[in-house]
Amino acid sequence: MPPVRTTYLELTDPRTIVAGRTPAPDAALVRVEEPWPELSRFYYTAIGGRWHWTDRLAWDWETWHAYLASPGVETWSLAVGGLPAGWCELNADPDGSVEIGYFGLIGRYSGRGLGGWFLERMLRRGFELGRRVWVHTCSLDGPAALANYLARGMVPFRVEEMERAVAAVPPGPWPGAARSWEEQ
Repeated sequence: MPPVRTTYLELTDPRTIVAGRTPAPDAALVRVEEPWPELSRFYYTAIGGRWHWTDRLAWDWETWHAYLASPGVETWSLAVGGLPAGWCELNADPDGSVEIGYFGLIGRYSGRGLGGWFLERMLRRGFELGRRVWVHTCSLDGPAALANYLARGMVPFRVEEMERAVAAVPPGPWPGAARSWEEQ
């Protein structure tokens, strides 16, 4: 298996954010005001199960809650037609740096131009919270992730490659769900 390539990107000037396409009128962003482990766990598996997101699979409810209740952590939900479509976690540090901890769309909403608009909005929110917004993505993430970050104006500042044991097939949100990804 080839090494996992991780790219770290940043923006230090909100004027360099490149706008995404205007989404359909039934797209809406909502800040999740209270720590809600069930929602974040749902998004984590529904989105990340396709792309080998496994770091948080072992987290129990208390661990999720403690993280989501941490100072500076914000959870954002993208809905389309009232249905969950995307998720973003922002983590603002006291030093003025804001990390996009997780960002993604549920499979059926990929390829509709929502990702660029959603990311643009999250970058703008990041600059409301701090003076630098950064993210890391890797070769195990969705194929459009790096391209979206670059298209919104983010600039790589570090690239790493390392060997990592990875299952041949992503875990999926639950057993048997992989088939539904291909049909939607």
